[in-house]
Amino acid sequence: MSDGVLVRDLVGLGEWSAASALYRQVFAYQHPEFGISPRLLAALRENAGSVLGAFDPDGELVGFCYGFSAVEAGELYHYSQAAVVAPGVQGTGVGRRLKQAQADVARATGARTMRWTFDPYALRNAHFNCTVLGATGIRFRPDHYDDGDSDRLLVSWDLTGPSGPGPEWATVVAPADERLAAPEPADRARLRAELIERFRAGGRLVRVARRDDQAVYTFERDGS
Repeated sequence: MSDGVLVRDLVGLGEWSAASALYRQVFAYQHPEFGISPRLLAALRENAGSVLGAFDPDGELVGFCYGFSAVEAGELYHYSQAAVVAPGVQGTGVGRRLKQAQADVARATGARTMRWTFDPYALRNAHFNCTVLGATGIRFRPDHYDDGDSDRLLVSWDLTGPSGPGPEWATVVAPADERLAAPEPADRARLRAELIERFRAGGRLVRVARRDDQAVYTFERDGS
């Protein structure tokens, strides 16, 4: 597990550069425009942003997250742009430690919620965000990054404490393998349309689980 891992603010050019390198490594980004500027991380850290690293007992950086303060319709929230964990320690609790530390930074700015997006078809990440952390899916964003392959779910995480789930309203079910919901193109198109429709009808995604060879997305009605 994550025992012995230290999570703290990243300081100095060396650590900001190491975080940028880890980010590109985990996502296998080759194009320079997909990288993170260490100078951006410096600016965020000094201006109510979150720039956090997780270090193993040997002092190696094994996780990183960053975010910034944002406002929508008068609501202050913290937006988590990215969180990455080195492949060798994924699934050990490092990601959860980073999110909890980021939540502490967000609360210190006065934010009561934190938001981020994730790939709705990546089951492990979806389960972690909605079922483990308790974040709630509030919007479906088709092709979020305008690259033809970047559907995303926007979630909101209540930082004031768990409120408890509301009554189940609807479920969406799709075929799944060990990693992905609807890996076949026809199934993916069907799942995409159904998720969009549930959000359009006022649903909030509260749980994602893999049961045997199916992915199950559970919704409650907004305001329930």
